[in-house]
Amino acid sequence: MVQSPTTSFVVDTTPDFRYQMLREKVKKLDAVLFTHPHKDHIAGLDDVRAFNFFYKPVMEIYANSLTEEAIKREFPYAFADKKYPGVPELNLNTITNEPFMIGDIPVTPVLVWHLKMPVLGFRFGKFTYITDANRIEDSEKEKIKGSEVVVLNALRKQHHVSHFTLAEAIDVVQGLKIPKAYFTHISHQLGRHNEIEAELPAQLHLAYDGLVLEFSQET
Repeated sequence: MVQSPTTSFVVDTTPDFRYQMLREKVKKLDAVLFTHPHKDHIAGLDDVRAFNFFYKPVMEIYANSLTEEAIKREFPYAFADKKYPGVPELNLNTITNEPFMIGDIPVTPVLVWHLKMPVLGFRFGKFTYITDANRIEDSEKEKIKGSEVVVLNALRKQHHVSHFTLAEAIDVVQGLKIPKAYFTHISHQLGRHNEIEAELPAQLHLAYDGLVLEFSQET
């Protein structure tokens, strides 16, 4: 979840999206920003209907055309000509690799590769978030440089066909000279949190549920 004093949005709606919103007592949500169309990143979208009802009549959705197709396929009732009362109200905004704004928050897409699938990471000012990647081209790495903090996927220690291993994720962060990083999209195969945390270089950490990072809004 990314927030400023006036804008709140989430990146992806995982299967436990409803639980996450309840756990964090989220009352206001302006938009949803999607990285890619895999089920574990879009499955919870239906639950934005609660925000439609209590706060925002239409939820703004930001996704590339590949992800839009999957959303329409998985939630066809939300786009029907005649909608059943109570279905989520969604407004699709097609994004590319060009920077854009959500409210007062600048968003810079970063194209990464999940084996052969293009996935969008995002930079928000001094913070960059990337999940489901195993390759980042040099031109896109330039967009990440200068970040104060990056969140990056690190599935496990063993090789994986479409995710960075822990060692590969560490190499990416250190190669880009990012001062601090948190690793996410972690498999149970990685090991216990405290044991892996103790193995990491200084200023590199495993992310965890409820982690909060604060930044000034200066870019």
